[in-house]
Amino acid sequence: MFKLVVASNNPVKIGAALAGFRQMFPDQEYIAEGLSVPSGVSVQPMTDSETLQGAHNRAAAAKAAQPDADYWIGIEGGCDDVNGAVEVFAWVVVLNGAKEGKARTGMFYLPESVAALVRQGIELGHADDMVFGRSNSKQSDGSVGLLTGGLIDRAAYYTHAVILALIPFKNPELVFP
Repeated sequence: MFKLVVASNNPVKIGAALAGFRQMFPDQEYIAEGLSVPSGVSVQPMTDSETLQGAHNRAAAAKAAQPDADYWIGIEGGCDDVNGAVEVFAWVVVLNGAKEGKARTGMFYLPESVAALVRQGIELGHADDMVFGRSNSKQSDGSVGLLTGGLIDRAAYYTHAVILALIPFKNPELVFP
């Protein structure tokens, strides 16, 4: 049995990490636990590079705090204000021993009502709750679920990126950056 430490106590992120591992390596057994660690970046990262750094920092902090695990997973959601439109995405970083895998989710745009709040420094999940009249949506369907009418929820959105971040582990004979 492999132990996964997800650098968050958010059940959506823990579930997405576990689902990604189970899909990529269905013949293995996993146990996943969450661990709250700092990202070392803004509460709401506002660039692609800051978001990737946050995911990496979380995975590394989880590894330092729980060195007995087999894998450490950092998932960091972020935004980027590009040409007057706010893009949303997340980065996933998976560490084990000597390998690192990383991948980014797909990107989508925020409606201006939410984007304006994010530009004011409000975290995306709180901005969504304010605009859509919800509570704690970041631990359920998230922006992507709210905006797709539930066709893609936050767990599914992250699971694909976890699977993509596992490519170097699925293909150990290949060299990845």
